Amino acid sequence: MFTISSSPHIRDKESVSSIMWWVVISLLPAGITGIWFFGLKAFYIMVACILSAVISEFLLEKFVLKRKVIIFDGSAVVTGLLLAYNVSVGLPLWMAVLGSAFAIAIGKMAFGGIGRNIFNPALVGRAFLVASFPAAMTRFYMPFQKELISTATPLAIIKEGGRAVVSYRDLFLGIRGGCIGETSVLALLVGAGILLWRRYISLRIPLSYIGTVAIMTWIFGPNKFFAGDWLFHILSGGLFLGAFFMATDMVTSPISKRGQIVFGIGCGIITSVIRLWGGYPEGVSYSILMMNGLVPLIDAYITPRRLGERIGK
Repeated sequence: MFTISSSPHIRDKESVSSIMWWVVISLLPAGITGIWFFGLKAFYIMVACILSAVISEFLLEKFVLKRKVIIFDGSAVVTGLLLAYNVSVGLPLWMAVLGSAFAIAIGKMAFGGIGRNIFNPALVGRAFLVASFPAAMTRFYMPFQKELISTATPLAIIKEGGRAVVSYRDLFLGIRGGCIGETSVLALLVGAGILLWRRYISLRIPLSYIGTVAIMTWIFGPNKFFAGDWLFHILSGGLFLGAFFMATDMVTSPISKRGQIVFGIGCGIITSVIRLWGGYPEGVSYSILMMNGLVPLIDAYITPRRLGERIGK
């Protein structure tokens, strides 16, 4: 007997819920190191963001959209956790709650819910917080401090014309100022390894993204061409968090292999332009959001040709 049905014809036992919870697991190494570096306040922010995201989605599905509640699929947890990783440990809890609710309401549910959003919801929430509370969102702290003592991030020091006295080792391990979940490249690579092992992501977007930033920051050095500290740039800021965990979002990234490479290169170019010549020391969040908006165009023009299709026909 043959089954006649509409596409897709290739199916998998993997569910949205299982994918989301595996993403949560992959984010745990960065979360654990964030708590270790910055203390229990980091944990409280994570809990606040997650609860706000889950409750906001529940209320919107139950009372506004009046449809089946699917908060247990893990997608709201991922959004809340990613937003927590993108804020400073000094952010007041009420701001974290507000940003997470905005991420769900405007970044996700306003477009119809999971699978329909154009932009990465966590980055929408972060952009909202930066625009609304710039002082709180740009005040960072060093790890292992008994009391929160503000410091500038390495990228901010370079942007202001200073010299960031920090070793590549400390940048890789995460012993520097920054957002809760972005500082430890090592922890992020462990989590990325889990996603690669589960085949939820490929290396096309991360490598093209990080590689483009490396090339551009090497070419356009502060004093002369081909003399930039590219290793400093790729280890600083939130590049690895963005490249592996947000730019690779299945919903807001291109579907074709070539399109994913174009997407990664575009993110890298915008990030580098903002870092090198813009007024903001970091450019990861805005680069991904801008490229999210171009995904429909990328998918329309960079798609595999159908079998038998002739060029120019």
